[in-house]
Amino acid sequence: MSDDDARHRAKMEKRKAVQDAEVAAKTLEKGLLLVHTGPGKGKSTAALGLMLRALGRGWRVGMVQFIKGGWDTGERHAVAAFGDRVVWHTLGEGFTWETQDKARDIAACRHAWEVAAGLMADPTIRLLVLDELNIALRYDYLDLDAVVEALRTRRPDLHVVVTGRNAKPALIEAADLVTEMGSVKHHFAAGVKAQEGIEF
Repeated sequence: MSDDDARHRAKMEKRKAVQDAEVAAKTLEKGLLLVHTGPGKGKSTAALGLMLRALGRGWRVGMVQFIKGGWDTGERHAVAAFGDRVVWHTLGEGFTWETQDKARDIAACRHAWEVAAGLMADPTIRLLVLDELNIALRYDYLDLDAVVEALRTRRPDLHVVVTGRNAKPALIEAADLVTEMGSVKHHFAAGVKAQEGIEF
């Protein structure tokens, strides 16, 4: 073994010892509140990745889509293969600039929140994605304090993922994990349209 290889091995052995000790010190297990926010693309896509991971572990999962309307999306087709292990509700009326009807948007978001509350109470659901809930909260379509309190006091084994831009500070404070998706470059700015299999 060369000196360089020996130095690398010794360095990695020390690193492994530190990592192993850190992992061993983590003993808590609980349902997490995860928030995906920020101006970049990928918030809902990351939540769908968690959903796929949970399904791979045999869990039953739920999705409630706020704001988004009934697009024909690839993810809806994909999860259909899992049958009743996925409970999926697309309850938005479309993006707010499309509906142009605040009362209708508020009513749709309130109905979606009622459905979400029912899924949070369902003990067979292990992971629940509340897609674009941040948008509903941003426009005050739902009561922020009531939503945050319901998320904080949900049953202890339920993982919840909230997506959407402009997460409110109160939700960020309540969350266990917050990821902000940044926008470095987007093909839309170069005139590339939303494409099947990538955006929907």
